[in-house]
Amino acid sequence: MRDLFITGLIFGLLPFVFRRPWLGILLWSWLGYMNPHRLAWGFAYNMPFSMIVGSVTILAFMASKEKKEMLWTREVIVLLILTGWMLFTTFFAFYPDLAWFQWNKVWKIMLMVLLTVLIINERYKLHWLVWVIALSFGFYGVKGGIFTIINGGVYRVQGPTGTFVGGNNEMALALVMTIPLIRYLHLQETRKWVKIGLASAMVLTGVAAIGSQSRGGMLAMVAMGLFLWMKSRNKIVTGFYMLIAVAIMASIMPQAWYDRMNTIKTYQTDQSAEGRINAWHTAYNVAKVRITGGGFDMFRPPTFRQYAPDPWNVHDVHSIYFEMMGEQGFIGFALFMLLGLLAWIRARQIIKRCKHDPEQKWAADLAAMIQVSLIGYAVAGAFLGMSHFDLPYHLMIILVLAAKFSGVLAKVVPVEGRVQGSELPHPSSRFSPESTGPRG
Repeated sequence: MRDLFITGLIFGLLPFVFRRPWLGILLWSWLGYMNPHRLAWGFAYNMPFSMIVGSVTILAFMASKEKKEMLWTREVIVLLILTGWMLFTTFFAFYPDLAWFQWNKVWKIMLMVLLTVLIINERYKLHWLVWVIALSFGFYGVKGGIFTIINGGVYRVQGPTGTFVGGNNEMALALVMTIPLIRYLHLQETRKWVKIGLASAMVLTGVAAIGSQSRGGMLAMVAMGLFLWMKSRNKIVTGFYMLIAVAIMASIMPQAWYDRMNTIKTYQTDQSAEGRINAWHTAYNVAKVRITGGGFDMFRPPTFRQYAPDPWNVHDVHSIYFEMMGEQGFIGFALFMLLGLLAWIRARQIIKRCKHDPEQKWAADLAAMIQVSLIGYAVAGAFLGMSHFDLPYHLMIILVLAAKFSGVLAKVVPVEGRVQGSELPHPSSRFSPESTGPRG
């Protein structure tokens, strides 16, 4: 029954995608982040829904009469170069079959992320996209938070199997990155009942992230929470929500959780931590001797035999930084870091230009919360190999769109032109800050 419902819903929405291609981006994002088909147990479980929706979205966009204009910002250009470099390194990968299989996933993610720039061409569409991303992971946050409270934190919160967020560590990273997005929606919302729901979702998602029992997730929660408080408009309200989440955690988490978190201090005696460090050395050694790195999925026993300090301690790399360094070499690693730096600079630019403008305050809020999300990704990612996770790249592109719709990317119109009435129309004219929700 669940399979029929999910399949019927997705195929029932496809005709609307043909009419409005931007709905295809929303539908693809929902499928990619929430993975509703992985909550079924029959034929829908392995259905290529994302590929179907992506193909329909591309066809609909190409056939539409909408203006097809790419934003050639520095972030978009670096993302394209990084994607091209990953293709190039795949030709020289240690394990070609595995590398091409992974490349087949990565290029599709990058394509849809870049298509977001082309298709999401108005502010209200961007607002809907943030809602879809936040609700997709928020579903697991609310569900996982309730699960953690009911079971006293004994069991780990995990995502659907066979997805990017299937494990407890991966789910912790996604939830940490989601909390700031929910906070952004909370800041923009004017309906009291919706604000209460979003506030509850933030608290429960925080509890779920802790309930994942991920040590990297715990460190990310601390870093993200600090930056969330620093970046929030109303620090008292934000601090209050944080205190609620901490109080719930302190009252329900078992001693086993505290024992596990304390192993962060004694990583020298932790076999898993030692295995990760050995894999990090392996990645560095490969990058030193191969300009193209080892290619996708290179962390295999033969690689460790040749490049690891301890050749018999084979372990997953568990780090976005060393994963990118080992697989794509120092050039790929540099492009990856440059992309993150450019996104951070863009967010600062948006905040500086928009924080004192009541009509563009939304853009400053969004940029600040994306900065907080990226901090969570940067910290949790130090202990988790998710360098190809689509959410951080999507958030970087959302920053570019926020800069566009807030006028940050627009050329400054001379004073004379404004006096003569040649001022450009306001980019957010279809979505005023007084509105209670997206419309279109």
